[in-house]
Amino acid sequence: MKQGYAPLADAMRAYAADGALAFHTPGHKQGLGAHPLLRELITAEGLREEVSLMEELDDLHRPTGCIREAEKLAAELYGAAEAHFCINGTTGAIQAMLMAALNPGETVLVPRNAHRSIVGAMALTGARPVWLQPEYDARLGTPLGLAAETVRQAVEAHPKARALVLVYPTYYGVAADLAGLARLVHEGGLVLLVDEAHGSHLPFSRALPQEAIAAGADMAATSTHKLLGSLTQTSMLLVHKDCPVDRERIRESLSLLQSTSPNQLLLASLDIARLQMAEEGEALAARAVGLAEGLRAAINEIPGLWSPGAEYFSRPGAAGLDVTKVTVSVAGLGLSGPEAEGYLRHEQKIQCELADARNLLFIISYADTEAETARLLAALQALAAAAPALVGAGKGSQAEVLGQPHYGESVLTPREAFFAPKEPVPLASAAGRIAAEQVMFYPPGIPLLVPGDRIEGEVLAYIREQQALGLKVVGPSDCSLQTLKVVKV
Repeated sequence: MKQGYAPLADAMRAYAADGALAFHTPGHKQGLGAHPLLRELITAEGLREEVSLMEELDDLHRPTGCIREAEKLAAELYGAAEAHFCINGTTGAIQAMLMAALNPGETVLVPRNAHRSIVGAMALTGARPVWLQPEYDARLGTPLGLAAETVRQAVEAHPKARALVLVYPTYYGVAADLAGLARLVHEGGLVLLVDEAHGSHLPFSRALPQEAIAAGADMAATSTHKLLGSLTQTSMLLVHKDCPVDRERIRESLSLLQSTSPNQLLLASLDIARLQMAEEGEALAARAVGLAEGLRAAINEIPGLWSPGAEYFSRPGAAGLDVTKVTVSVAGLGLSGPEAEGYLRHEQKIQCELADARNLLFIISYADTEAETARLLAALQALAAAAPALVGAGKGSQAEVLGQPHYGESVLTPREAFFAPKEPVPLASAAGRIAAEQVMFYPPGIPLLVPGDRIEGEVLAYIREQQALGLKVVGPSDCSLQTLKVVKV
């Protein structure tokens, strides 16, 4: 297909220009009644085009016109048989992917560093997870991917398992050997489902890990908004030509989990992001890679800071790195990640993507130029110079005590625990009980407690240590963690 146009965006512009008087939703009537703040925020043209469900604008739930054409163009660009536009984030795409592939009670193999959306998908589907432990990097204090031997043993031990879910690449950009894992999974008769939230840019540079569909994933949910140019909340679900999951089941699952009033501006942004990458994706990706590599080399010249490159990630569970994810360890400065983040945000006006116990994570995207990376480098140099005073005022030494969390056994499925009677108990008294809610720090949104877990004292201590560092608690009804909901006995 011809890639050099945006059929969905073109249809919206044509409808707005046609001059039909609006006696339909949305209530602002193409901007006629919009508050001045909304006009300023979206622009008059954007409000004129913020309509949906007209004949010319197609139907996301059963597209046959401009949306279908835009999805076909996206599928072609990504080397997929199908691409489905999603307007409730990669969370919705992941949940639709698992709902399409799994039936209630079926076993699914899941890495323990899975995002909270995957846990939500299991609560929706009623699937039974078998948790797999990813490899772990002790120096960074972060999870890697799954080792091939871990997957092989799990496939052999669970011959009736329906699917393996993988996180590829990780939030930190670490890529497992996906092609090798795909062969193992398919030889065992399983479906390979990939959370590729942080991989929408991978097809556009050979310096980056191979994209999931090309590596053999049956389906991949990718966050077009995270690293490309669509609006926040927009993603795609990509389907491989050999995917054994029924195509209509995929469509039905997406329809079930997406709004019946999709925002046309969000959909158009997906179309336009695809167009931008079709026109200049390789050049833009090459610039981002070059900037990130230059930045990483300069950071490693700063005493006390360390940013690992692709050569560091060559072992089981790590076969490469998305180099545009620049992880910077601040442990050598005696600081915790949140302390370093606070200094950069408030003193240097630099906002990182993520701060964990020991590291900061910075994303270099297609939008960045030398000006942005030079400013970031100067801010990190200032951080290193200011570190002695910051250590004296804070709790940076705590960054050294956190290791790999120890997870409890899965006693109930996430769905069983979600619907079970619950009661709050003091966190200090929760050991030995069954978790009824998720607990995580966001970002990255990886649950330390999953509904259905037997709660271990070690994981409670780990949670308290993370909380003491100032990381943001997400998931429980009591985010102060004075209490925790458990399954009522």
